[in-house]
Amino acid sequence: MALALSPGARGPEILLIRRARREGDPWSGHIGLPGGRREAVDADLLATAVRETREEVGVHLSGAALLGELDDLRPSAPGPEPLLIRPFVFGLEERPAARLSDEVAGLLWAGLGELPSLSRRARVSMPAGEREVDAFVLGDATIWGLTYRILSSILPLL
Repeated sequence: MALALSPGARGPEILLIRRARREGDPWSGHIGLPGGRREAVDADLLATAVRETREEVGVHLSGAALLGELDDLRPSAPGPEPLLIRPFVFGLEERPAARLSDEVAGLLWAGLGELPSLSRRARVSMPAGEREVDAFVLGDATIWGLTYRILSSILPLL
C-alpha cells in the first residue's frame, strides 16, 4: 500500500482513491490508498506498492523519496483469506498527474493537516448491514476502516 504525499497549499496532501464498483469485491466503492496483492514479479512488498500505484493511477513512485514504512496491519473484518498490509510512505516533489483505471473510479487529494478536524462517527454500509464507525468525512468521501487506521497512525508522525 502506498501513501503518496505531495506538497499542498496548506501542507502535505495524500492521494486517495475511490475503488471501482465490482461484483464480489468487499472494498468496492470504498475510499482507500493505492495498493494491492503481491505478485511473483515483485521482489518485495515495496515493489508491490510501486507497481500497484503505477497500474492503478499511473503515478510512478520509483523516483520518489521513500520516507519510511508504517507498521504492518491486518483488516479488522475477516475476509476470504488472511491479509497483511504494509504501508509505505513516499514524498513527491509535486502533485503528479494521476489517472483513473479499471480498478479506480475516482481520485482525491486530502490535506493531512485537515484530517483531524474531519474525524467523526459515520454510518457506512457493509455486507451485513449498516454500521457506525470512526471515520474522516471529506465531502461525499467517507474514509474508514483500514484506511482510517493507517491515516490515523501517520498523523502524529507529521
